[in-house]
Amino acid sequence: MGSSPPSPADDGDLLAEEREALALDPAEPTPHQRSGGAGRGLAWLLIIGGLAGLWAAVMLLRSGQKLARDPDAALLCDINPIVGCGNFLLSWQSSALGVPNALLGTIAFSIVVLLGIALLAGARLPRWVWLGFTIGTALGALATVWFQYQALAVIRGLCPYCLVVWVVMPPIFFHVLGRAAQAGHLGLPEGLRRFLVMERHLLTVAWYVVIIALVTAAFWSQWALMW
Repeated sequence: MGSSPPSPADDGDLLAEEREALALDPAEPTPHQRSGGAGRGLAWLLIIGGLAGLWAAVMLLRSGQKLARDPDAALLCDINPIVGCGNFLLSWQSSALGVPNALLGTIAFSIVVLLGIALLAGARLPRWVWLGFTIGTALGALATVWFQYQALAVIRGLCPYCLVVWVVMPPIFFHVLGRAAQAGHLGLPEGLRRFLVMERHLLTVAWYVVIIALVTAAFWSQWALMW
């Protein structure tokens, strides 16, 4: 007897080989994705990336509290003249919106983790949640770019905990954007929709390459003196 086809509930977890066997276009959503679900890969990315970002935000909060009690306190994150978080925590950029960025990050990454857990459990999020989630991650990506500019061009240093956010934010943003586009939640033109779905890994790598190049260029002379 032949095997029965996978149910829509299982469709979201199909591997690439299974998609090919079913002659499915990888840019097209499965029934599970179209109805608001997502595969385990995205769910785990949100959980792991969200937990990493949450840890970094909490550590920044704790470091900020330590500095508030003692401005001369030695912080574990202050590693050398280039890498350290003390200068960041004492700058106006650390509370650009009137509250500590780390507090906003704690809230935002907590939401990312919760949504990842929900998707891993098989939840199908309504379209408005995907829209809000996509907008939220886009704002997070813009905030990351802004702070990267401040770190490289104004503060002239690298915050270790911020670097964790720099690492996790691109894949979270591009994969959430790609999944929302894939399921048609964003109402994008077909060409753009397919591009965001198929090239989300490439876009993530491109972000990393640009940032590594900018960091290298910004601190090349200082690294050379330290070595």
